[in-house]
Amino acid sequence: MTVLNKKKPIIWTISGSDCSGGAGIAADIKTGHALGVEVCHLITANTVQNSQQLLSVNAVSVEILQQQATLLIDDKVPSVIKIGLVANVEQVIWLAKLLKQFKASMSNLISVYDPVGQASVGGSFSCLSLEQLTPLLEQVDVITPNLMEAKILASFDTLADKHDAQTLAKKIYQDFAITSIIVKGGHSDKDNGLAIDYCHHQLNQLSDEKQDNQEKRHQAISYQLSSPRLTTHFTHGGGCSFASALASFLAQGYLMRDAFMLSKAFINQGLSASIVMSASQQHQYYGAFEQQAWLLNCTDRAQHFAEVVDDLSGQYQELPAFSSLNLHGDKLGLYPVIDSLYWLKRLLPLGLKIIQLRVKNLTENELEQVIIAAVALAKNYGTRLFINDYWQLAIKHGAYGVHIGQEDLADADLVAIQRSGIRLGISTHGCYEFILAQQLQPSYLAIGAIFPTKTKDMTGQIQGLDNLRQVLSLRPAENAWQIPVVAIGGINLERAIDVVATGVESIAVVTAITEAEQSHGITPEQAVAAFEQIIVKG
Repeated sequence: MTVLNKKKPIIWTISGSDCSGGAGIAADIKTGHALGVEVCHLITANTVQNSQQLLSVNAVSVEILQQQATLLIDDKVPSVIKIGLVANVEQVIWLAKLLKQFKASMSNLISVYDPVGQASVGGSFSCLSLEQLTPLLEQVDVITPNLMEAKILASFDTLADKHDAQTLAKKIYQDFAITSIIVKGGHSDKDNGLAIDYCHHQLNQLSDEKQDNQEKRHQAISYQLSSPRLTTHFTHGGGCSFASALASFLAQGYLMRDAFMLSKAFINQGLSASIVMSASQQHQYYGAFEQQAWLLNCTDRAQHFAEVVDDLSGQYQELPAFSSLNLHGDKLGLYPVIDSLYWLKRLLPLGLKIIQLRVKNLTENELEQVIIAAVALAKNYGTRLFINDYWQLAIKHGAYGVHIGQEDLADADLVAIQRSGIRLGISTHGCYEFILAQQLQPSYLAIGAIFPTKTKDMTGQIQGLDNLRQVLSLRPAENAWQIPVVAIGGINLERAIDVVATGVESIAVVTAITEAEQSHGITPEQAVAAFEQIIVKG
């Protein structure tokens, strides 16, 4: 999401220095720079190691670390602090105190802890017990252990099948009330050639509020991502890079689910880049993970993104694709979203390809009568009429399609919708929901809000143009026209040119039409014509 002339987010990394250059501070800096954030580093220990062995860990005094933190905070205020190697108890106590102090004055500060215990080449970075780590664990917001580290944090002696990633994450959450626990599955040998990562996330905003654990426990949600395991010898520092990528994306304002998705894709991209080089090695060389530049409009981006594994996608994995909009290569064009029969009657004669009827606050009988009338009106024109949310009535009265938001998707009967033959549109907000919805093979996908909008509070989910481009790159090339994408949210005539330039097939508007006279001194019909001209030229 980096833009020229825009101040880069700042992250701090507090970790060890790997003299072999693969892990620790080196991996953190390379990752942060690849992802467009500024990185400040505080070195907790200088290690003596190479690709084959770890000889020693030489801790830096907390006095020096405190001096660095005190000076840095004056002009390099972090959005996220990423923590790696903590060498001794003194550093644990210092870090816990530092985080508590910083959060008292920076309520939006996020801390990400990647627990570092065993070296991948053998040997231990620290001998801290779980009890000794507890002061730090009680202050961090996000933790990213692998399966073995999660087992230790969860106080399990063995990693039996029942102690899977979900069980481990929930146990860690119950013990320490950490907002987000991501258990990385890259070291598991039980997932049939897949690398499956699990995230247990608290729905409230990331914060240091730990007091109401019972209430928070009831508001948790989980995310699970699966992608093929990539075999390469160049993995040294991969765990550090994942945590640093997560910190970087969180610093850029992504929600946890999207930061999680993007971080896994970043790791997959780096692993993929080294597979050919790895195959050419004549021995089991252990090389550094390849941090690749993250390009927003990369044409082969989709191959690096994981699949979403959840109840919804599992329930409908055998469901055929929903009926197409039959565009035959044409753009979908302008997509007005209106709230009454008055506006439907006014816009239908304008030759639009699609309109959505979104009505609220009506009795059940009034709602059904409006939908009956709307479907009847639309049949006299070539406009595709979508009914917002009310899929039962859309099926019952033969609407062309139904549009369903994320909050209602789990309660809708997608089998009934698919069998009825009506089309399905789905709202998405970011790459995680986009990929999940894309797996359902709907008739179209909507992404928003692109800009802040007066019709709905989308705080925390404003996508912007860069993220719109990134989401568009996640479509398999063969589905680009089959499942068109609609951009929605705060799009007016001035912004429409830049939105269309992203390559999106349609833009949805509400007040830009219904309030055209107040905002631009033109009629709604003139506004429609102006939008259509912009889309055609784009």
